[in-house]
Amino acid sequence: MKSIKSKILTFALLATFIPSMGLGLLSFWRYQAVINDDVSHELRTLAKDTSGDLTIWLRERVNDVRALSTSYVLIDGLIPGTVSQSGRATIGAHELAFYLRSVQKKLEPLLGLTVSAVARQVAASSASTPASIVLPATWRDTAITEGVVVEPPRWDSARATATLTVVVPVLSLRNELLGALSAVIDLNTVEPRLQYIARSSPAEVILLASEGKPLLSTKAVATALMPLDPLPLHRLRSQLGEPMTFGGHHQREVLGVADVPRSLPIIVVAERDRAEVFAAWLKWLELFVLLVAGLTLLVGSIAYWMGRSIVTPLHSLIAATDGVARGDLTIQLRGAPAGEIGHLTRVFNMMIDRLRRSRAEVQTANQALREQNQLLETLAVTDSLTGLYNRKKLDDILVDEFARFRRSHRPFAVLMLDLDNFKSINDNYGHVIGDEVLANVAATFKQSVRNVDYVARYGGEEFVVVLVEMALDAALDVAERIRGEVEIPRISTSNKLISVTVSLGVAHSRESDGDHEETLARADRALYQAKRAGRNRVQFAL
Repeated sequence: MKSIKSKILTFALLATFIPSMGLGLLSFWRYQAVINDDVSHELRTLAKDTSGDLTIWLRERVNDVRALSTSYVLIDGLIPGTVSQSGRATIGAHELAFYLRSVQKKLEPLLGLTVSAVARQVAASSASTPASIVLPATWRDTAITEGVVVEPPRWDSARATATLTVVVPVLSLRNELLGALSAVIDLNTVEPRLQYIARSSPAEVILLASEGKPLLSTKAVATALMPLDPLPLHRLRSQLGEPMTFGGHHQREVLGVADVPRSLPIIVVAERDRAEVFAAWLKWLELFVLLVAGLTLLVGSIAYWMGRSIVTPLHSLIAATDGVARGDLTIQLRGAPAGEIGHLTRVFNMMIDRLRRSRAEVQTANQALREQNQLLETLAVTDSLTGLYNRKKLDDILVDEFARFRRSHRPFAVLMLDLDNFKSINDNYGHVIGDEVLANVAATFKQSVRNVDYVARYGGEEFVVVLVEMALDAALDVAERIRGEVEIPRISTSNKLISVTVSLGVAHSRESDGDHEETLARADRALYQAKRAGRNRVQFAL
């Protein structure tokens, strides 16, 4: 006891120095976390603000192009055989091209305007070699309601700038589709707005194409930047708004945050040089590490000796406890030392023995309970005589099938079956034979349908079959097959085969049905029509 107390005293003396070092390290790591949080918040805000401003900028450019698409010159030029508002001259391709060039000079962001007809052939363009207009296959059908197509920004080598193409429909005064107006917009015109957003931040804002190619930067020329590798690009896309470290466009490690503007297929990246962010912190950390290294060497030598006498047996005990927590009760500690730790080891082994016995008892009780519960669940939904689903389970099945029909509009069929003259079988051969007939007919029903279909005993000698997602013709075929199979004699008594027939009513789910009860009622009416028509037949509910 005295030996343990002296060791605890020695450890307590050492513990006064260790917390001081730990607190020092903790302060440094906390300082790093604060810096990281501040920079992350700054980059996240910058990326969000840039995305929002790009969305506003794009909306303004789209509105400009939309306003241009309503020009009488464009509308008259796309209607064959029309004349200008003055009534003196027809607006042809030459006049349209002249008008587009004049408009382009007045609107600074525009680099090119192209008008195409409904058939997608170019009608006129402000450029000598107009770019082709790529439209979705369904654009002609949706142009009036949706209309605007924004192509992904790209780097235009001929113009040495990043461009964005916006396509809007040209509609007549009667709201008829005449063609499309395509505008090539200089993406560099948004740079002053980005510079204004990042004016008070040392971070760099970079706009990337979808494949990772830099299109615009607030700190450098886009052509001087390196494209991102596929892995960091994928991480930025999949974790929008989350700060991460990666190799930046200047081939330096950076801390960056990505965002994607609404309605604009472009990636906004706000980033800062990681070395610059943590430069002061790293300098102080290096000095502190040297101090801690010396103290750690001294404390480590003393802790090694203490660990041999205290920590090692405690570590074994902790490892065994972790194993028990994971459910491993086969653990048995051996070689218990003398003293308090040895006593604790022996008590631990006794506790494990009791846990093993208790778990075996609990497992036996749980297994019996599971078997009983499974039996109760089966009895709750099945008919004890036929093994088919009972009427309560049938109601649940019909509710589910009707709900699925409402969602998918795939109809299901309900067959209502009734054994013909079953009372005479009971009267002539007894209820034991009658029960045997019911069980045999139930087996025939189950063998005549698919695994996905349901067979239930409705009551007495009445049964219901639910055919899942089955067309009417197929349902009638199944009903006829069941009728034919039942008609085959299978049960004999006193060397005499018992003949059994069945009448069937078939109903198909309808969109007009309020619930499954209406479908079941039609099948029931069809069944009694079959009965009145002579039995042993299939009747479809009209």
